[in-house]
Amino acid sequence: MRRTTSRALPAVLAALLAMVTGACGGGGDDGGGGEGGGNDLAIGYIAWDENIALANLFKAELDERGYNVELRQLDVAPTWQAVAQGEIDLFQDAWLPTTHSDYWEQYRDRVEDLGVWYDQATLNIAVPQYVQGVDSIADLKQNADRFNGTITGIEPGAGETRLVETKMIPDYGLGSAMTLQKSSTTAMLSALDRAIRNQEPIVVTLWHPHWAYSRYDLKDLEDPKGSMGEAEKLHMIGREGFGQDFPDLAGVIKNFSLTDTQLGDLENAIQEAGSGQELQAARQWANQNKQLMDEAFGGLQGQ
Repeated sequence: MRRTTSRALPAVLAALLAMVTGACGGGGDDGGGGEGGGNDLAIGYIAWDENIALANLFKAELDERGYNVELRQLDVAPTWQAVAQGEIDLFQDAWLPTTHSDYWEQYRDRVEDLGVWYDQATLNIAVPQYVQGVDSIADLKQNADRFNGTITGIEPGAGETRLVETKMIPDYGLGSAMTLQKSSTTAMLSALDRAIRNQEPIVVTLWHPHWAYSRYDLKDLEDPKGSMGEAEKLHMIGREGFGQDFPDLAGVIKNFSLTDTQLGDLENAIQEAGSGQELQAARQWANQNKQLMDEAFGGLQGQ
């Protein structure tokens, strides 16, 4: 990025800051019934299933409670940057301490960590429950022929793909017995669905949280060597000043959590509804889980 030495720059930046602050959800005037920073809220989300699910669930619930929620989909890096710059108010899918560690180190002084809502985010090697005699990654080598020597994977550039290739396969001595088939998440899920419908053996790279665990009866293989890493936690991250501008909502977020089963069911409902129906599916799921939602968001009644 080029630097400018113009003496007018501070004034220009101040004007731009005022415009951004006025447009930002948390910094606007109270449009009626909101918190101290107003009732407009911009939630940024990435195209990961759990984030799509949670962003739409929060919009469904907060819109009912007097907030005006705008959802903005971005890639991971721009999302973190937008929170740090105050352009969006809330991001709900920060994977820490590992996956998003670079972003956390870069922006930690310019964002607010609002709390953990899911604490069992793991990378896994999984098989259908009906696959007998394979309960550990260590069992794959002697059973390689059952899977045609193939681990069905996802995108070549995915972090899990890199981990499987550079650590898991070497750690368990699978290099001569099995190969990782790289394609896409969609292709992996299609292969998993087809294998299960035909009751055929298949081993896939998967992760928690994911709706596949709600739709299918799956078994995560034990990882005695720890090659797939430890569980991460999913944090909600707010722009600087979020807690001051939205104290009630910050309190709700601090206490908010979903179990693996609850999140998987929500994700699955959204998946089954199809593209463009995410918010409608989230609303329907919230209605079906009204007691849970009232307990989670009840403190915001009357905003």
